[in-house]
Amino acid sequence: MRYADLHQRSLTDPEGFWMEQAQAIDWDKPPSKALFDANAPLYEWFADGMVNMCWNALDRHVEGGRGDQVAVIHDSPITGTKTSLTYAAMRERVARLAGALKARGVEKGDRVIIYMPMIPEALMAMLACTRLGAIHSVVFGGFAANELAVRIDDAQPKCVIAASCGLEPGRVIHYKPLLDGAIETARHKPEFCVIFQREQETAALIDGRDLDWSAFQDGVAPADCVPVEGNHPAYILYTSGTTGQPKGVIRPTGGYMVALQWTMKNIYNVDPGDVFWTASDVGWVVGHSYICYAPLITGNTTIVFEGKPVGTPDAGTFWRVISEHRVKSFFTAPTAFRAVKREDPKGEFVRKYDLSCLKTVYLAGERADPDTILWAQDQLNVPVIDHWWQTESGWPMAANPVGCEMLPVKLGSPAVAMPGYDVHVLDEGGHPVGPGTLGAIAVKLPLPPGTLPNLWNAEARFRKSYLDQFPGYYATGDAGYLDEDGYVYIMARTDDVINVAGHRLSTGGMEEVLASHPDVAECAVIGVADDLKGQLPLGFLCLNKGTTRDSADIVRECVTLVRDRIGPVAAFKLAVVVDRLPKTRSGKILRGTMVSIADGKEFRMPATIDDPAILDEIAAGLKTLGYPQG
Repeated sequence: MRYADLHQRSLTDPEGFWMEQAQAIDWDKPPSKALFDANAPLYEWFADGMVNMCWNALDRHVEGGRGDQVAVIHDSPITGTKTSLTYAAMRERVARLAGALKARGVEKGDRVIIYMPMIPEALMAMLACTRLGAIHSVVFGGFAANELAVRIDDAQPKCVIAASCGLEPGRVIHYKPLLDGAIETARHKPEFCVIFQREQETAALIDGRDLDWSAFQDGVAPADCVPVEGNHPAYILYTSGTTGQPKGVIRPTGGYMVALQWTMKNIYNVDPGDVFWTASDVGWVVGHSYICYAPLITGNTTIVFEGKPVGTPDAGTFWRVISEHRVKSFFTAPTAFRAVKREDPKGEFVRKYDLSCLKTVYLAGERADPDTILWAQDQLNVPVIDHWWQTESGWPMAANPVGCEMLPVKLGSPAVAMPGYDVHVLDEGGHPVGPGTLGAIAVKLPLPPGTLPNLWNAEARFRKSYLDQFPGYYATGDAGYLDEDGYVYIMARTDDVINVAGHRLSTGGMEEVLASHPDVAECAVIGVADDLKGQLPLGFLCLNKGTTRDSADIVRECVTLVRDRIGPVAAFKLAVVVDRLPKTRSGKILRGTMVSIADGKEFRMPATIDDPAILDEIAAGLKTLGYPQG
């Protein structure tokens, strides 16, 4: 079916469309219908079906005769090791781990926090929880003790599964002291902790509370899969907000599996047996959906990568992994490609590897500027597809459905709305605006299967955060526009649309122009307070490695570029060259924190920041421009 017909049917006949897709999943008891809307605007999908996600990810492939296929490849350039696990081996290990948890009293509905690095055991822990119907909450490994404590208090887990340490290039991250500190701080105390001891560091175990990963599994009977309702939470994933209490996004089991299964062929164009690699982390939604669950539910080989795009050991790491493991579809964040491009602007590392296996590259996690996409297309000679989604959605909201119908690529756009997503652009009063007009991007309710039905123990906050602003819609928090062909353009978070003398301008549009400068590897634009115009744009520029030109000349050229392409209305006059930008560990630029520094406001150190020392460099750069004023 062509994309337009498929999308239209998903909106006009959601019941029929999604019940058809649900047939790709093994149900213990099929659902009686797809959409449950009695509690609108809180919707649920496949609520009365009975199903198990671990069965669909592992057991059904083994029972279907594909147990010898490799399920998980662990590639760690940091440790210099590579290991492979078949579907049969994964099922055996997961069932044993689930049996050990069951023997300690973990059962359906209990919460389990997982605090682990990029190792296969992290996936085993997730799958062992879903095998039992326990609700897991993965916390990004290395999160500070206070942030872990906040999540422990909100989820109230029966146990925590952790590793002794994580690894970064040149250093060991000591997980166990962070976990100990978090439990000491938290009001809720887990009944026990399971610690996977890595070779690089053996952690001290607290007698009576901590259990060794291997020892506590000795002699236990493997656990069978426990069927759960279609609306049973598979996991809670806390959004990495920079202020206040993190939001616990609930992921419903049945709809999530149905949506993920649909995406793997229709968006990512992979079939069972193909190798699929998402270069992210299990601590983020991308890792949940496209390192762990979607590839395994589909019967792919998934790669768990413990490394960095540059520095482990060089800017050719991505290409080595793709070449060695014969990756068909590769998914990463634009910031990773910008890091590679900055180190290797001419693509010399690309040409060292046979990449004939690679058919498509996908980018998500932040806005993909056209310059980065063009560089990747030129170097890799394959389609580079931007797509847009959120922790809340769990799977792409807008994408190019490559496996269904490859649509024309429009640079700067993640293409079109996926099935079930009825995307609109609204003004501040909630009224639809015409093509090409910047506004708030909202999705008409109900959202499709797999998206969040609620927040964990916080329905009032769910309604306030997502439903109250535009009744009848889900407010995405993103700003952008639709073109005349229905292509979505995500220009900024709503907070990043700045008001310059009454003109609403997108910082993303300015970043797109700045990124086109041949010497600029990466950039960010923020709005700073101005007494006359309300706000003024201010740019931060990171230059390509090896650039020898005077930075003042580059700044002048960038100012001229913005003036020429966007116009004097942008009032873009201020820019500074910095060595790097402050980011979360998932690669998102901390624009809000930069605005606070520029405006001289107090701010809370973001829990997810990759390197706090960068903020001092940003403050020094702002000082050269006279910020904060006064």
